[in-house]
Amino acid sequence: MSQNIEAIFLDVGNTLRIVVEDPQFMAQAKKDLMTLVGATEAEDQFYEDLEVRWKAYRRQSKGTLIEASEKDLWTKWLLPNYPAEVIGPLAGRLTRLWRDHDGRRVPRPDVKETVIELDKRGYILGIIANTITETEIPDWMEADGLTDYFKAVVLSSKVFIRKPNPEIYWEAARRVGVDPAKCAYVGDNPVRDVEGTQAAGYGKMILIMEPATLAKEPPTGEYKPDHTIHTMSDLLAIFPPR
Repeated sequence: MSQNIEAIFLDVGNTLRIVVEDPQFMAQAKKDLMTLVGATEAEDQFYEDLEVRWKAYRRQSKGTLIEASEKDLWTKWLLPNYPAEVIGPLAGRLTRLWRDHDGRRVPRPDVKETVIELDKRGYILGIIANTITETEIPDWMEADGLTDYFKAVVLSSKVFIRKPNPEIYWEAARRVGVDPAKCAYVGDNPVRDVEGTQAAGYGKMILIMEPATLAKEPPTGEYKPDHTIHTMSDLLAIFPPR
């Protein structure tokens, strides 16, 4: 029951934040990335090659549930034909530009008020996210005044393991000192997020229905969440004051 839950961990991509297409922003990110590395290829060819390498990395990371550091991502996977001593120091900026070329990431409109209210209700809050960036999520939290509300931020890019490996969930629970059975997780992936949460023995899994995720990774019926929500504020009906 929700009364037994002490800690609530949340995903970020397509859960707390969504991607909004902004053609000018996206085009500028692509140009800036090429300028940063000194690329001389035509833009179409440069990004065609990059997409091939990106897909190869994604297959490997999803298969092994191991996330590369930003440095390794760029020097070993995405731009292995560039000097590692040049690309390595640029890795953090490159990751941000690579993500920006997909669109602008913005929080759902009810995120901040929901986070603040759950904190007021006495829940320990944290983040568990699969992400290739080490700085984007902390920077967003700081910019939106949310840093102090999250007691643990566990990113695959920093712990080098990915959901649904239960270890990433256990690591988050350890950081806040709460038994996994008294933790809940909120995510958007109907397979990976549910599978990992349940394998870790968390007390509750809440799936937020995000069309962008469901279009790419539809439910299989094998994994079933405890609750399904459509907005972040729906969590307030699930988690009463402690």
